[in-house]
Amino acid sequence: MEQLDPLIIIATPDDGGTRLDRFLANTSEIELSRTRIKALIQDGQLTCNGAKVTDPSASVKSEAQYELTMPPIEDATPLPENIPLDIYFEDEHLIVLEKPAGMVVHPAPGSYNGTLVNALLHHCGDSLSGIGGVARPGIVHRLDKDTSGVMMAAKTEKAHHKLSKLFAKHNLTRRYHAIVWGLPAMRVGTIDAPIGRSRHDRKKMAVMEKGKEAITHYETLRDLPPFSAMLECTLETGRTHQIRVHLSEMGYGIIGDNVYGHPLRSAQMPDQASRDVLAGLRGFERQALHAAHLGFVHPITKEELGFDSPLPADMQGLIEQIETGIAKRAAGIK
Repeated sequence: MEQLDPLIIIATPDDGGTRLDRFLANTSEIELSRTRIKALIQDGQLTCNGAKVTDPSASVKSEAQYELTMPPIEDATPLPENIPLDIYFEDEHLIVLEKPAGMVVHPAPGSYNGTLVNALLHHCGDSLSGIGGVARPGIVHRLDKDTSGVMMAAKTEKAHHKLSKLFAKHNLTRRYHAIVWGLPAMRVGTIDAPIGRSRHDRKKMAVMEKGKEAITHYETLRDLPPFSAMLECTLETGRTHQIRVHLSEMGYGIIGDNVYGHPLRSAQMPDQASRDVLAGLRGFERQALHAAHLGFVHPITKEELGFDSPLPADMQGLIEQIETGIAKRAAGIK
């Protein structure tokens, strides 16, 4: 593949003494993340007045000419797979789509095939201009394997960089629908509890004093007594497993969540009909959590975008199962 022309940046007298990778990241000619720039410098892709520079922390020289070479885009390691996608929006910069429950977002040990990235590589093809020097989609946020709903990915380095900043500054709207065990005492509220890696199980997250700031706003959309309620959760931050951990900490774990959920006990049910329903709800095969809305300003066109994802069939079926249980319980009481 043909080598790209280097980007030429002339440092002003005021730029002198600035850390090199920070200076380049703040330069309008370069639409790359600081992490990507640092990697390019360390890889020997930057010169200063013709001399190679490999230290990202070096100080900028006043009025020096810097040339940053972008290496050819490499093929992605994951293989493209022809997996159908339900797409809400797509242009040359990004794609917004529906992720079904059960699909892993990114290849990882044990899940190298059938992922969203494999599907995007096939669907987007040559429209991917490269993220971090590799022809791949830029995953700027993730949904857990068993969480369904709307999400987006970048198709270009520039869009990836700007979308990452959007998420870092929380300048977007994300609303989720969750069906939880029990009826929250406070119908509307905010859970402000820091989250970090559990000290007892490194695969789990937990509320802890020295964790990262995590804020979830919730509202009860529907009561399904005595079994459950459907909540709408709006993220102010985006920590790993945030909604699942926060709702569990509040005492209302998500139905089907075998990691953080806390099912109602049979002893809490006053009659056999209710206990039978409870046994059925415990068989729901994934956490009943759905990314229902994603709203943001397009990082390139500045258009305000918003996408709503309807509740999937399995969660609709779960609600119908609960409603049937409520009716049977009422009939039993009578």
